[in-house]
Amino acid sequence: MIRAVLLSASCFALAIPAAAQTAARVDAANRAALREPTRAGYISAVQVYPWSEGTLYRLYAAPERVTDIALQPGETITSVAAGDTVRWTVGDTSSGSGQGKRTHILVKPFSAGLRTNLLITTDRRVYHIELESRLSGAMAALSWTYPQDELIALRHDREAAEAAMPVASGLAVANLNFNYAISGDKPAWRPLRAFDDGRANLHRVFAEHRRR
Repeated sequence: MIRAVLLSASCFALAIPAAAQTAARVDAANRAALREPTRAGYISAVQVYPWSEGTLYRLYAAPERVTDIALQPGETITSVAAGDTVRWTVGDTSSGSGQGKRTHILVKPFSAGLRTNLLITTDRRVYHIELESRLSGAMAALSWTYPQDELIALRHDREAAEAAMPVASGLAVANLNFNYAISGDKPAWRPLRAFDDGRANLHRVFAEHRRR
């Protein structure tokens, strides 16, 4: 019986450092993922964070002050969850209409010295927000830029520009002359049409090229 008690006590003593190490790792990961507001990040009174997966965003609030969390235009909320719904008020509204319609999450603490988290899921992404209330210095609003979306838009613009380029560079469409008739035998390599570009250059389009 004594041996069993000593063994249990030893296991418990070993479990405490292990749990402390796990908690330390979690705290370190959260600190590394946390983005604080910066002077360069402000546009007027709005703190603009660059959105990235797994990042925690700090929001400073104050009693009797409402802070606006503005989502991307066209983004639709799936759910909103706060860790403390007793001492924090969380609501939502919208602005604009059509494709420019924008959802806003509104938060307000009941007192200073409170900390909790806010999780917002949408049809496009997830936002992890760390809420902290102070006596003063509340953030008026925060929003995000979306670097990944901007890269995708740039790629689409580049692809559209490449698709709009002429088949042969140096040909002015306004100068093309299609006033040609093709006659004679019909071999496999017979051209489908002929034209010139105003400089006495004859260009032929073959059936093989049409099939590609």
